[in-house]
Amino acid sequence: MKKIISLFVALCLSIVVLACDDQKPFKVEVSGSGQPILFLPGFTVPGEIWNPTVGQLKNKYQCHVVTLAGFDSMEPIEFPWLPKVNESLENYIIDNKLEDVIVIGHSLGGTIATWLASRENSKISQLILVDALPAAGALMFPDFNPDNLSYDSPFNKQQLEMSQENFEQMATGMSMGMSTNSEAQTQIKNWILAADRKTYVYGYTDYLKLDMREDLSKINVPVTILAAALPYGEDMSRNTYETQYKNLKEYHLIISKDSAHFIMLDQPDWFKSQILKALAE
Repeated sequence: MKKIISLFVALCLSIVVLACDDQKPFKVEVSGSGQPILFLPGFTVPGEIWNPTVGQLKNKYQCHVVTLAGFDSMEPIEFPWLPKVNESLENYIIDNKLEDVIVIGHSLGGTIATWLASRENSKISQLILVDALPAAGALMFPDFNPDNLSYDSPFNKQQLEMSQENFEQMATGMSMGMSTNSEAQTQIKNWILAADRKTYVYGYTDYLKLDMREDLSKINVPVTILAAALPYGEDMSRNTYETQYKNLKEYHLIISKDSAHFIMLDQPDWFKSQILKALAE
């Protein structure tokens, strides 16, 4: 009987290990042909946000559009979430033998892009960062120290236990500050609500812990940064970006005066023209 129980426990453990191994940190939709572009969305945002840009570029580029685990239709994965995402994206580039990869990343996606470009023997040839900072946590905490951020915090506990009604109210308020477009605000709110709650809470902790400021000095490819002026104004936005990116050897900072965080939704025509211009240069 003991042997049977032992075998049963071993089998269960094997199933758990296999389940963990089968977990996917992201999914990718590929279209078009040519030089590869890796599209990385922001936090809670599905890859579909890049559809207008992909439609514009897929006749000339091979577009790899990413959706991260725990968001949209993707199943959540075990934590820590972001380190698994980063390493798997690096492996994706290597495993698929992608060369001279352009990365277009929004918000968290842009931060991940700097991580990829800073890696030894990186295959990245150009970065286009959309309202993305190398250390979002440093903007939120004056005495920022990644080691002080943990999953087990009162704020995280509060969000995990928040009722759906209160969580929706919070999402509504957040979305209103991320876009000037009322339809886009509704879509952003729905993306937040569709996210796996635990990934939303703990994944954001992972995001805030990631500090790429020192590693920016390792990046030696062309970098274009599209930054939103709203809600704090062009001068404050420029100062924030110049401070956070001071270790980057060279970059081109362009500020959208009439956009909040989701530039591609607030100023779609301006956004498309800037992407084409950056790729042409």
